[in-house]
Amino acid sequence: MEVFTYLFVCTLLFSLLRTSFTLDTITPSQFIRDGETLVSSGRTFQLGFFSPGSSKSRYVGIWYVTAADTVVWVANRDSPISDHYGVLKVAAEGVLVILNSSKTIVWSSNTSRTAENPVARLLDNGNLVVKDGNVDDSENFLWQSFDYPCDTLLPEMKLGRNFGTGLDRFVSSWKSKEDPSQGQYSIRIDPRGFPQMVAMDGARILSRAGPWNGLEFTGYPNLIQNPVFQYEFVLNENEVYYEYKLKNSTLFSRLVLNPSGTGGRFTWIDRTHSWEVFSTTSEADQCEKYAFCGAYATCNPSNSLICACLEGFIPKSQKDWNGCFRRTPLECNGGDGFLESSGMKLPDTSSSWFNKTMSLEECKGLCLENCSCTAYSSLDIRGNGSGCLLWFGILTDMKVYSQGGQNLYIRIASSEIGAIKRNRHSNKIKQAGIIVGSAILVIAIITLGMTAYMRKKKLSFKAPNISGTTKRNRKKGYDNEGWNEDMEIPIFHFTDIANATKNFSSDNKLGEGGFGPVYMGTLLEGQVIAVKRLSKNSGQGMNEFRNEVKLIAKLQHRNLVKLLGCCVQENEKMLIYEYMPNKSLDSFIFDQTKSKLLDWHKRINIISGTARGLLYLHEDSRLRVIHRDLKASNILLDKDMNPKISDFGLARSFVGDQLKSKTSRIAGTFGYMSPEYAVHGQYSVKSDVFSFGVLVLEIVSGKKNREFLRPHQHLNLLGHAWKLWIEDRPMELIAESIGDSYTQSEMLRCIHVGLLCVQQRPENRPNMSSVVLMLSSDGLLPKPRHPGFYTDSNEADFSACNEAAYSANETSITLFEAR
Repeated sequence: MEVFTYLFVCTLLFSLLRTSFTLDTITPSQFIRDGETLVSSGRTFQLGFFSPGSSKSRYVGIWYVTAADTVVWVANRDSPISDHYGVLKVAAEGVLVILNSSKTIVWSSNTSRTAENPVARLLDNGNLVVKDGNVDDSENFLWQSFDYPCDTLLPEMKLGRNFGTGLDRFVSSWKSKEDPSQGQYSIRIDPRGFPQMVAMDGARILSRAGPWNGLEFTGYPNLIQNPVFQYEFVLNENEVYYEYKLKNSTLFSRLVLNPSGTGGRFTWIDRTHSWEVFSTTSEADQCEKYAFCGAYATCNPSNSLICACLEGFIPKSQKDWNGCFRRTPLECNGGDGFLESSGMKLPDTSSSWFNKTMSLEECKGLCLENCSCTAYSSLDIRGNGSGCLLWFGILTDMKVYSQGGQNLYIRIASSEIGAIKRNRHSNKIKQAGIIVGSAILVIAIITLGMTAYMRKKKLSFKAPNISGTTKRNRKKGYDNEGWNEDMEIPIFHFTDIANATKNFSSDNKLGEGGFGPVYMGTLLEGQVIAVKRLSKNSGQGMNEFRNEVKLIAKLQHRNLVKLLGCCVQENEKMLIYEYMPNKSLDSFIFDQTKSKLLDWHKRINIISGTARGLLYLHEDSRLRVIHRDLKASNILLDKDMNPKISDFGLARSFVGDQLKSKTSRIAGTFGYMSPEYAVHGQYSVKSDVFSFGVLVLEIVSGKKNREFLRPHQHLNLLGHAWKLWIEDRPMELIAESIGDSYTQSEMLRCIHVGLLCVQQRPENRPNMSSVVLMLSSDGLLPKPRHPGFYTDSNEADFSACNEAAYSANETSITLFEAR
């Protein structure tokens, strides 16, 4: 009888052990079958096999003991098991594996180290770890689940990157409630510039928490006031990460990203009550959407018009909101200052630079020295503030808070600052007057006990009679009717231009472009001008000419040639520009003698200035402008050899969110046209980027892309540069005339950027804001892919085009699509 009792007890114990491990650890001699579980020592978390929702697939996961339907981590999220015969075990080398019914490994952990006595343990914070059982070190893990989050961020779990190993810890949503495989939404640390937390839909940023300022993310200024959590942000040479801890150990907490991508939510529970929710974002707040108001604009959900331009900036469009641009271009070289904006969510820091030890005053001076720097702020606001954070290029995704936020110092042209400060002072006086007036009104109502009433005053203004004062006397043969009404530039008389150019003397002729000759002239007051006289057979009608003039009149930038006015008389159409004494870039870089006058310092200044001019056209001007004919002959040089983009005869403007367009009338210069434009007539800002890349490689090599010849090779300049790059011989591209005036790292960066710009596919090319940043920083650059029109065959790169249509002097051409 005793024997049977003993066998019964043993059988019962064995059955219980198979149903649930009461231990938190397994060794290589143990394993967990489907139906068995591990439980952490404090009975907080449990590990085992489960099926989510109505799914029949089996996964290994971790969940709360008191809330079994709340799964916080899944091992084989992308490799489910189809039956209930799965097994989890730890191999002798210290690797966790999940086996299916046929003993095939469907999932395994990874480790770069081995252990003599590996064990797997479920910790009470929800972390599944593999460690050496012979080593008493709670942090010396061979592997841990906290390094591979799923849709949940738990306390003490790091969100961020290890720069040494390349490990990227990020939260990613489930595809659905029944499918825990990686979905399209994620929350991660973006390491570009000063690292910041972002929520993403694939590769697109949905929302941004803003940079860490020592206490909190600037996008969540009230986060520090929450009594439940303690936050930490670590950034050093080894890693960057964010984590949070619970101040009250009796609470459970998690941040979970829903399959719908509605955003991260902090939730907590005590050991006796149900789940409650504290959301870090408000789904109804449109200002949480990344860059909702566009460039150089702030978002304020408290205002009726939530989007507003920064001071010193004006809307790109009066009809449809599309961000803002500078009212007055920056002058650089000591001609700029800064305006302080308070209560701000700091702009996107992906194009920023930082220093932890600088003072705010040193930060200001450093920003002033760099013409590409657009704003600065303190890196750490604790105490009196410390560190330096600089922005380069566009400022975007800013929000204004009534309480909290941070100070941002925005770069503005000095000529704007005085007027803005006076306007601020006037607004304060008006605000004070409104407050005092309102108080007096309330007191009067209470004292007199009278019913308030309002009177409407109608103010009538008598408009001045200007009918006889705005009309000019028309000279004989001179027709400017209607031009002064909506033009923003002066209208010149034909006789004044003829006298200035000595009746268009050949001695005054500077050159000839695709639309006609260009003359130098001197006005009566002594101002030297350049006159572009459109030929009568240029193909440009009066309406086209008017649109071109109106477009150029709205473009003002230090790297664009300034349009002084125009002249229209019968069939004569002329544009009057500021005079550039050093003429065009092609007259230097392609000339054996004059090219020696351009050392590397001057050439990199020309490259950077041209890039800033294009950035203004593409993103900062009132309209998004595509030049369509960027080339060396259209880059003019002033007396100090500073570049200015000219000739906007082929330019086109985009409005709103338009990104590209298509035309059957292909116009431009062969050798500079992008493949998608030359072949299909599709043009966008990336078409200009391609032309800019060609220009960079020409400046570096001193060779024309179109006329480049190499014995025994059928390559243009782009193909030759690419061949040298992939053969690790890029320095052979450098022109002899540059001599030893360059630094190798700067030269290699320029060649690298040039090749990135001329890549075959437009989506692979960077935009101009990225180009400006890449040229001015030392960050890592992506690998370029093969350039457009590149071939190793004996066939011509563009055999479909009739080469006779392109002249040897590279004047702009127009091709018409065959019908």
